[in-house]
Amino acid sequence: MSALPPAIPAAVVLLSGGLDSYTAAAIVRDEGFALCALTIAYGQVHDRERDAARAVARSLGVLQHLELPVDLAAIGGSALTGASPVPKDRSFGRTEIPPTYVPARNTVFLALALAWAEVLRASDIVIGINALDYSGYPDCRPAFIQAFERLAGLATKAGVEGARFRIRAPLLDLSKADIIRRGVDLGLDYGLTHSCYDPSPDGSYCGHCDSCVLRARGFAEAGLRDPLVKRWNR
Repeated sequence: MSALPPAIPAAVVLLSGGLDSYTAAAIVRDEGFALCALTIAYGQVHDRERDAARAVARSLGVLQHLELPVDLAAIGGSALTGASPVPKDRSFGRTEIPPTYVPARNTVFLALALAWAEVLRASDIVIGINALDYSGYPDCRPAFIQAFERLAGLATKAGVEGARFRIRAPLLDLSKADIIRRGVDLGLDYGLTHSCYDPSPDGSYCGHCDSCVLRARGFAEAGLRDPLVKRWNR
């Protein structure tokens, strides 16, 4: 991967195939950026996210789509990589970090995005994290984004030479309903996305994991129908 022509303002976007990263990418594209998408196969127990990420990348018209394997399942510690069952029908009033937390995932993902951004000479990195409707993950907080942005300036050749990296989290203060409304306003097809932590082999949503519950609540509060609702089978 080589640097992009300087006339093209480009952003590296972490693209999972979920509705949050899709919306975050579309917001930045609407601001005039070309997109270079990074999808990380981190050892999750199913491949539906990667299939969705490819569809979403095509929909967004990205300049490049890099799929990078990083086996976090070898480290373990998360239900999303098979260390334990995915919890269902969990109460959102609880304060403990759930077993779907993947140890240091966003730190690892942003580090890889930063490395690629430095090669591309892109100053903007986009991540679709959200501090309101989230499952209690510590790496979805504003303080984490601020700290990583400072790190980016210290840890890279480009930063030492005066470049300033911006970690863009345009969904940070939005509810799930607001995220969905914004995406619909941008003309996004949420039928391309995938959200379920524990889909059946045919891709049907479980309807009971944190991600399914948050997605369903977001569409309901937005007054909209989820285009994937027919695939919720349990």
